[in-house]
Amino acid sequence: MRKIIVLSFITLDGVMQAPGRPMEDTSGGFKYGGWTVPLFDDFLGNVMKDQMGHPFDLLLGRKTYDIFADYWPMHNDPSDPIGSSINKATKFVASHSPVKSNWPNTVQLQGDVAEAVKKLKQQERHELQVHGSGNLIQLLLKQDLVDEMWLKIFPITLGSGKRLFTDGTIPTSFTLIESKTSPKGVIVASYKRSGKVETGSF
Repeated sequence: MRKIIVLSFITLDGVMQAPGRPMEDTSGGFKYGGWTVPLFDDFLGNVMKDQMGHPFDLLLGRKTYDIFADYWPMHNDPSDPIGSSINKATKFVASHSPVKSNWPNTVQLQGDVAEAVKKLKQQERHELQVHGSGNLIQLLLKQDLVDEMWLKIFPITLGSGKRLFTDGTIPTSFTLIESKTSPKGVIVASYKRSGKVETGSF
């Protein structure tokens, strides 16, 4: 069975929107795009290489897929483990509208997304990594389909923007797998799902 792993850059107040570039996602009037850049260093670059420098498949929402498809096919250097793995990966896309792209190994999920993802999880193949894809992550969390979360927690607050955890998140407990801190204060913390939180358990 495949694992679904959510990889997210988040702020202290849980914002995950547009971490990489100013115009990456301005929906809702968001104007802080690129907030990871001042704190991104070689330490975090090596973390990403460790987490993405092996075979995996991608499970993406439409907006994130379009962002990736606009960038990664033009950055397909075999010596870059991240770009190489992303371009080789099968990209499973959750979208209500047709996905028209020349990016190889793109597959649009058909029918009910949650049911399609459950079928993907039953396969004996690579792990499914979820990057960005805020709306898709909310669905995965509501359906209890996330196995692990690999988070990079940046020491800033933004006050507004799309958040990793919203009101629909079900009560769930996670176990810390690994944690370390970058020289610039970014906490790298990886968790695996360990069970549901029952009413009155605290």
